Amino acid sequence: MNIELPDYAKDIQLNLSSLFRAGGTPGLDSAILYGTALASAIASGNAAFARTVEEAATQNADVATIKAAKSAAAIMGMNNIYYRFLHLVEDKEYGTMPAKLRMNGLRGHGIDQKDFELFSLAVSAVNGCGLCLTAHEHELKQAGVSREAVQSAVRVAAVFHAAAKVLAYEA
Repeated sequence: MNIELPDYAKDIQLNLSSLFRAGGTPGLDSAILYGTALASAIASGNAAFARTVEEAATQNADVATIKAAKSAAAIMGMNNIYYRFLHLVEDKEYGTMPAKLRMNGLRGHGIDQKDFELFSLAVSAVNGCGLCLTAHEHELKQAGVSREAVQSAVRVAAVFHAAAKVLAYEA
């Protein structure tokens, strides 16, 4: 993926390049790498950057994967706020109350559930929801996903979030 960053963000530029080299994201195939990148870019809130990533993703992933990445960014944008609240608030009784939030997007997204969980994990990392990170990492381990794949997804999230912020500042 060709994304140019200013000189002061050289480390981010190098990390972007390394993600797309052979072996740069152990446990993620090309389609899932691009889906994770897209979900992370959308979660980072830089629309222009997210559209650039989406354009690259459409060349490397099928329509269902692109749609699922967008869905993960959307639903985690809601869930990460709600569940971060539950995690951080001192009154734990809120956690016993029904969320009353529609979350149908967590299923029926059209891709392998493990891949959707990787997208959701990446977005949860960008949004800083510890409760969601724990839940998605647990689901991934239960599904037999390697630690390397989990780490790769979070590395993608970290690098794409940083790139999005740099580019937003430079715009």
